[in-house]
Amino acid sequence: MPFIPRATSLAKITTALARSPVTALLGPRQCGKTTLARLIAADKGAAYFDLENPRDLARLDAPLVALEQLQGLVVFDEVQRKPELFELLRVLADRPGHSARFLLLGSASPDLIRGVSETLAGRIAFVDLSGFSLTEINAENFQQLWLRGGFPRSYLAEDDQASFAWRNDFIRTFLERDIPQLGITIPSAVLRRFWTMIAHYHGQIWNSADFARSLGSSEATARRYLDILSGSYMIRQLPPWHENLKKRQVKITKGFYPRHRLATRSPLPGNNG
Repeated sequence: MPFIPRATSLAKITTALARSPVTALLGPRQCGKTTLARLIAADKGAAYFDLENPRDLARLDAPLVALEQLQGLVVFDEVQRKPELFELLRVLADRPGHSARFLLLGSASPDLIRGVSETLAGRIAFVDLSGFSLTEINAENFQQLWLRGGFPRSYLAEDDQASFAWRNDFIRTFLERDIPQLGITIPSAVLRRFWTMIAHYHGQIWNSADFARSLGSSEATARRYLDILSGSYMIRQLPPWHENLKKRQVKITKGFYPRHRLATRSPLPGNNG
């Protein structure tokens, strides 16, 4: 698979690591977090823990013993799988005279964001990563980016059909595996139908009543579904840009797919998104 350098994102991560003892790289699965982290880890000779790897999990059975002697960069991939590390990282980050830096990779986990904010406040820098941007893939490839989205494996697929198949598989895995792992018990078919509705309302003002009627549910339920997809980085809620202080303030958000959006339609000839 071709490799596309992401110099801007690498620079943001490097700057954050130099500024704070702990850096959290947050974004959806398959957006390139692990690739960038491994590049940085190889350059700095870092210790790497993949918390979806049983062998690495076993190394952290006694986390203080495993981590207290480490120097330099230490990377935790999918750190939301072991939230008890957050309090320990606060202790390690506050040690006087130690130069260790910690890079935490988390994908679509509100628990990760909440745990980090409560435990590592004042010690952590956040870097948000999305899929490929237009500046990373060159402007002349904008049609391919628009059709395939910015997830690396989707954008770099052999052809449009392979890209579409990858996106379908990703969506199914996300809804059937990743969402339940967050402790969310919503039928995957219901959330997929809501996600498709959001795609058709891209860039429009959010109206929970419309979605609630279409789903046959309450407005609070529709809002909860929106927050789930937003918290998992699959959509972006854009707050109002303008407020007229002499009149009523507009407080309604708009929903947008990020550049890594997942198209749900088959790439038929002449269909550019």
